[in-house]
Amino acid sequence: MVKYDTLKLVGEVMKTTVLLPADTYIVINRTVLNDQDRKLLISLYQPVIGTTAISLYFSLWSYLDKMELCSTEWTHHHLMGNMGIGLSEISVAREKLEGIGLIKTYLKKGDINHYVYALYSPLSAAEFFANPILTTALYHNVGALEYQKLVEYFKMPRFHLRDYTDITKSLSDVFETVSSQDVSHIETGIRRRAKQRMKLVSKIELDELLGLIPEEMINIRSITKDMRELIDKLSFIYDLDNDAMLEIIRNSLTEKRTIDRTKLRNQARNYYTFEHDGRLPSIAYKHQPDYLRRPIGDQSPRAKMIYQFETTSPYDFLCGKNHGVKPSKNDKLILEYLLIDLGMMPGVVNVLIDYVLRINQNKLTKNFIEVIASQWIRSNVKTVEDAMKLAQKEMTRKKNLPKPANKTVVKQPEWFTQDVTDKKASVEEIDEMKRLLGQFQ
Repeated sequence: MVKYDTLKLVGEVMKTTVLLPADTYIVINRTVLNDQDRKLLISLYQPVIGTTAISLYFSLWSYLDKMELCSTEWTHHHLMGNMGIGLSEISVAREKLEGIGLIKTYLKKGDINHYVYALYSPLSAAEFFANPILTTALYHNVGALEYQKLVEYFKMPRFHLRDYTDITKSLSDVFETVSSQDVSHIETGIRRRAKQRMKLVSKIELDELLGLIPEEMINIRSITKDMRELIDKLSFIYDLDNDAMLEIIRNSLTEKRTIDRTKLRNQARNYYTFEHDGRLPSIAYKHQPDYLRRPIGDQSPRAKMIYQFETTSPYDFLCGKNHGVKPSKNDKLILEYLLIDLGMMPGVVNVLIDYVLRINQNKLTKNFIEVIASQWIRSNVKTVEDAMKLAQKEMTRKKNLPKPANKTVVKQPEWFTQDVTDKKASVEEIDEMKRLLGQFQ
């Protein structure tokens, strides 16, 4: 039987707050929202984060007052009834909105917890298509044809004005200054469009990496903040380490010792598709979402094992199983298949990987994993505890299966055990054999 009580707990246990129907919330608007934002959210964001997350954003937006500044206080029970979904779905939708930069969440704890949801504007179409993380996820989810249609829809039309003369008046042509009251003081707190940056923890040591490139090949001063952010985003979406990114940057350098942004994107994309059999990446949960985690408090070995599964990414978990060695190309394709194609939760994937390695002689075979993964999906396994129980139940079932009866012994033919003795032919037998053979010459 598989026993999940052997791994050592890494790091301190994080306290998670469970969302309850009685918890209250108010919505505040940190930006200026308009109808164009609705088009952007439905056309560009919805394919990436799903309809439930966008529906939550629109629901929160609808609670704002007539000036679209803030809402009155509501309970999450009201939000559940309004959207027709449960708290778990609201929690995961909120996390998606937070991760992609559309809302920020604040919490004040008490007998009843109080939340504040701050709304931010979506990126403009130009900013969205300039973001490699968002464009790659959009391309993966809608396909090449629909992606190209979206690009054409948001493109600025070209007008040919070569036969026209610009006759626009300047400010000084139309107005002049006159004496008036001093209004030179600066107004603060005026409403404006505000966008929230997606938070990324860099996967690479960029300064160390750039130091490995000779000065005659690259001008370090040309690496702007925007370029650093682009490199971080590419390293995230294409899962690039220092060595891979170093090679990609080298291949993207120009004669002017700068990095060509287009070449950098293409090089990163080509590297990933080559390593993943032409497939493009998408966005999946890195760790088990908070709403699917076990409440903290139990310090038993089993609880620590569950926490390990819940807080470790499948990639890092497999690295640990490989004693620190990076997963092979085929192993990474299996993880991608489980997380993206099948949509399994990261903690559940960890349990599945651990279970398969235990029962399959430390081998990860895709066909073998597909059978078990399909069974778990049909069983609607979402949490680590459910996955562990199912794995243990299956092991118990196999252990209790009746042993096969002894097979019927097939009697060997008599000739199988008889001794074969050599017997020399007589002179007459030899002459007869020669005569017969001569007939075929």
